[in-house]
Amino acid sequence: MLYHNPRCSKSRAARNLLEERGVDFTVVEYLREPLERDELEGLGKRLGLAASEWVRSGEPEFTNSGLSAESSEEALLDAMAVHPVLMQRPIFERDGQAVIGRPPERVLEVL
Repeated sequence: MLYHNPRCSKSRAARNLLEERGVDFTVVEYLREPLERDELEGLGKRLGLAASEWVRSGEPEFTNSGLSAESSEEALLDAMAVHPVLMQRPIFERDGQAVIGRPPERVLEVL
């Protein structure tokens, strides 16, 4: 599964890498189909990262939501559920493992 934002060049590059290698995957445009809070929690576990490590803190929604570097895991996941733009992208998930595709070649690590 590729959590994808078609407006993001890194996300498009990751998708192209997977397609060039003939990898079978599902695209989830997470801005159109936001993940539920429990789905985000599970994704964080598969990434092996705390929410603070995969939240986009530079987005206006981060500060507008009252978040900071000291925000709790719960607050960050809640905010990502309400504002999916806060979720790092792209994220590729396969066989119970997930990785942030930055750089895009990282998606190949879980193949």
